[in-house]
Amino acid sequence: MSAAQAERDYTVEARPFWRTLVDPQARIPVLQLTALVVVFAYGAINLGFWNWNSVQQILVLASLAGLASAGQTLLILMGGFDLSISGFIVSSALVVSVLKDKWGVSFAVAILIGVVAAGILGALSGQICHRYQIQPLIVTLAMGTIALGLIQVQTEGSFSGTSPDWLISLASPRTDTFGINIPPLVVIWAVVAVLMGLFLHRTIAGRRVMATGANPRAAEYSLISTRRVWTLAFAFSGICSALVGVLVAGFSGSVDSGIGDPYLFQSVVAVIVGGTVFGGPGDYSRTVIGALFLTVVNVVVVGEGATQADQNIIYGLAILAAVTVYGRERRLRDRI
Repeated sequence: MSAAQAERDYTVEARPFWRTLVDPQARIPVLQLTALVVVFAYGAINLGFWNWNSVQQILVLASLAGLASAGQTLLILMGGFDLSISGFIVSSALVVSVLKDKWGVSFAVAILIGVVAAGILGALSGQICHRYQIQPLIVTLAMGTIALGLIQVQTEGSFSGTSPDWLISLASPRTDTFGINIPPLVVIWAVVAVLMGLFLHRTIAGRRVMATGANPRAAEYSLISTRRVWTLAFAFSGICSALVGVLVAGFSGSVDSGIGDPYLFQSVVAVIVGGTVFGGPGDYSRTVIGALFLTVVNVVVVGEGATQADQNIIYGLAILAAVTVYGRERRLRDRI
């Protein structure tokens, strides 16, 4: 037996058991898919999830969480974070429900104002974080607060409004899509999932995002402007949050100051539990699975009478489990 063959045999024998379990997870989120099937089956047997109406409700809730996680996925892949999501959601929802009438503008103009403002504040967050090496947690929290303050000045302190009927219908689980019994919100999420996959894996810009997260210094040496990547990624996250705010306003039918709070935590949990880690590896398909799993767990625990405190405990345990599995996996920078 040659020395090289003996070394390979020793490496195989010395391979730790945890690596055997983790390696398949780098390709397919087997554990998350298994957990999703198990939890859904439990809900179907004990809470009656088998009917299509229940599935529609779950898919719509997962769509909102998944769409709110789109920008967060890019930022976590880069090693960033966004706490301005809830602030932008509330601000955008108030623009299209309260300020639209106060300013006397059309719904399209109101959406444009909300999206542009969120994009500018998001881009500013990315610039500040990258230029001055400040933690995104601090900067994005400040930007979300600024957005809420600006809206509060315009609404004169009012944080309540109603959504137009057509927007409520668009976000309803009972609405068909071109005669097909699938909610429009689910179709929108499916399209976004496909576009996000194409962006990350089939475009130069997507590869730059992945390279920036994997190793910023190496990306700079490869003539990638990491500051521009951070700026555009944070702007994208802000725009996504503003658009989600419009959909959340339609789904809820009304707007209040806490309408965006659930989606801040859900956007983080969906990404991390799905298997995307800070600085990579990961992608949006894992976020989709994470959002579905999170939503099904939410519906099951609420159906079993769990309180918000119980849900927070479950979220924390899910995050710890995901970090335990993926924390020992090599980061992208160690694979290049």
